[in-house]
Amino acid sequence: MTFPIHTIDSAPERARRRMGAIEGAFGYLPAGVGLMATSPEVLDAFSAANAQFERATLDPVSREVAVMTIVARYECHLCVAMHSARLERLDAPQALIAALRERRPLDDERYEALRTFTLAAIDGRGVVDEATFAQFWRAGYDEQNALEIVLAIGVYTISAFANRMTGAPLDEQLASYAWTA
Repeated sequence: MTFPIHTIDSAPERARRRMGAIEGAFGYLPAGVGLMATSPEVLDAFSAANAQFERATLDPVSREVAVMTIVARYECHLCVAMHSARLERLDAPQALIAALRERRPLDDERYEALRTFTLAAIDGRGVVDEATFAQFWRAGYDEQNALEIVLAIGVYTISAFANRMTGAPLDEQLASYAWTA
């Protein structure tokens, strides 16, 4: 099955405003968005949930550590590339970005606690053992942050699964961040 990569003009009417906003924010229309626009409901759900996650109390780098952990676990090449670029724009250390891309433990204890917690929440389908929770609390995260990870998993499950299902190609703007599982 081949999914169409919609432009704003070819997309269903209900997707066009959202696509225009995304194009304005990125400076181009990501192919994954053009593909997701086939279902305006999915595009709206992802965009709205992502906007909520961006307002989470987790700091921007912590949010990206969680996202990269999720999308690398789901093997979404497009998501990993996009969020590698985002981490770079946030001036995250290259060693942190590399470790996340390689799916290996992080040197920073706080971010490693976040990564471990996120993986436990994914793998346990929401059930996290006491030792992982304790590590998360010791790292300075709280109950609100734990539930924000649930939101991140939901948001990036939508994105990663949609990108994988539709065979979303890597945008040329992200070519230098290409990733394979």
